[in-house]
Amino acid sequence: MALRSLIAALALLATLMPAFAQQQQVKIGIGYGLAFLPLYICEDLKLVDKYAKAAQLDIKVSFPRLNGAAQVRSALASGAIDIGPFGIAPLLAAWDKTKGTPQQMFAVSGITSLPLTLLSNQPDEHSIADLKPSDRIAVPTLTSPQMQLLDMQSEKIFGRHDRLRSQVVVLSHADAVDALGEGATKGKDGVTAYFASPPFTEIALRDANVHPILTSAGAIGGKFSFLVLGATKAAIDAQPGLPEVVDKAMDEAARIIRDDPRRAAQIYLTHEPSATLNGAVMAGVIGDIKDEFGSAVYGVQAMADFMARHGTLKAPPRSWKEIVAPALLNSPSG
Repeated sequence: MALRSLIAALALLATLMPAFAQQQQVKIGIGYGLAFLPLYICEDLKLVDKYAKAAQLDIKVSFPRLNGAAQVRSALASGAIDIGPFGIAPLLAAWDKTKGTPQQMFAVSGITSLPLTLLSNQPDEHSIADLKPSDRIAVPTLTSPQMQLLDMQSEKIFGRHDRLRSQVVVLSHADAVDALGEGATKGKDGVTAYFASPPFTEIALRDANVHPILTSAGAIGGKFSFLVLGATKAAIDAQPGLPEVVDKAMDEAARIIRDDPRRAAQIYLTHEPSATLNGAVMAGVIGDIKDEFGSAVYGVQAMADFMARHGTLKAPPRSWKEIVAPALLNSPSG
């Protein structure tokens, strides 16, 4: 009797082992900043796991923290993560460079169309046409979306996309806010303008001398995806249903942000505590941009056309739909 029980138990274990063995680890890389709010919500509420289960995908999701675009690219190339965040221009460059290989990069979901705003502390400046040669413009990095938008607007206004590059300085958001608030004569590195993103836009605008002179919507002619999630063709082929699962999770996170900014603020501050912004202030910031999150992608074609004009894409896409996973083909705007 004992032997028969043991044999039955072993047989049951044998039937269960393939199910355990098939469970795959899916790692979605995240960074720092308000742009990652929907991913924080996905992580805390296990939204990707929820939709994966509904789609009968046997996966376990984690969200490793990464520092910067170079680490994202390295992690994706090595397989350390399966999905990672990109700006539109870096995603297009990666898609172009890896075309025709298993490592070709595709967008699998939008994250946010977080509005970017170029601020000035000079009362006589109302557009980039008013910037003086002595003005210094702060951006977070030279490869940031802010830098690309500044180039696009420079092309429109001056006929030269690189017209303002010699006036650009790299500063952290906190240093740029401080420099702008110190005024033209005292600002760090002579900074009189700063291409900001929330919540730093709102912090900088507390100074009565600071005002906007350009927005991302104005530069690109509509909404612009500040960050998207990208994955290689190999990763998508390995889990064809994963992009749709991620899109559904991102859209639920976006609904939570839209419907309950206070709850979203609490989740954000749990991940990124702030000495400057309390829950009520953060809820106000999120309330102002509550419609700027979700799986949709924006501005891809405009950025691709701009990059093609200046030789940074060898074989630009004929349509934005060439660079997205099938789940995004019905995105409202590319």
